[in-house]
Amino acid sequence: MSGYENAQATTVAVLGLGEMGSALAAALLDGGYPVTVWNRSEDRAHPLVAKGAQLAATPTDAVGAADVVIINVKGGAVAADLLRMSGAQPTGRTVVDLTDGTSEQSTATAQLVREYGADYLHGQIMTIAPAIGSPDAVVFYGGARTAFDQHEALLRTLGGRATFVSPDPAVPVLYGMAVHDIMWGLLNGFLHASALLGNAGLPLGDFIQRADPSLAALSSLIPMLAKEIDSADFAIPYGALKHHLPSLDDLLAESHARGIDTDLPTYTRNLVADAITAGHGHDSYSRLVEHFRRG
Repeated sequence: MSGYENAQATTVAVLGLGEMGSALAAALLDGGYPVTVWNRSEDRAHPLVAKGAQLAATPTDAVGAADVVIINVKGGAVAADLLRMSGAQPTGRTVVDLTDGTSEQSTATAQLVREYGADYLHGQIMTIAPAIGSPDAVVFYGGARTAFDQHEALLRTLGGRATFVSPDPAVPVLYGMAVHDIMWGLLNGFLHASALLGNAGLPLGDFIQRADPSLAALSSLIPMLAKEIDSADFAIPYGALKHHLPSLDDLLAESHARGIDTDLPTYTRNLVADAITAGHGHDSYSRLVEHFRRG
């Protein structure tokens, strides 16, 4: 379905047609929404125009043609600059900022949009461009709840798991950062383990198959740790920090012997050892959150 086969649909402008922005515009066109696009490099718009999008010459023209303005550019400061370039055009519209950045930037952009008399939603996309439009794609939203409710069908066209998390537009940014923070820690641990097993000539496929129950159980620890951290109750009857230290020492010795980088396990060992020295040896691993809070 092209963007103009549904003349009653909410009109949408998409500013920024990089990999993600192009995917967002294409999903909206496929969903039957009339879409106007703008990009600094006009050639990026050509495939979308071929699908039925209208090309705007300026950000002002794009914003003026739409009920909902979606921005996906490189950095929160750039998003804010585009809105300023559009003058008073955002007035009475809904601005959906899907640009990566910091919580401070999303808060500042929200204030700018409100000054224009428009509604603001910040969305944090938690998927790659090819998955945009799928029912399982997650996007966290924060800002004007009334705008989310009004345009929820449109937002679910971009990702089926569109979720409103807070009236504070900074919250989805922090949620996204938290997911990535956990992801990088997990991936680095997996890559270190892969190097260790590979050095011993052990295929990863065999390991994953046989260790699957143990690996799957790790995700069940996160809600438990979260409850301990929220309540600041770290005392546990088993699995305390003192029991992690011998295994960490073994991992370090094995890594040294095989010539595997030891920075990651050394960092972890130091965290555990320092907590034990401070008298927290009988506490849960969640006690280590205090180290990061001090940082």
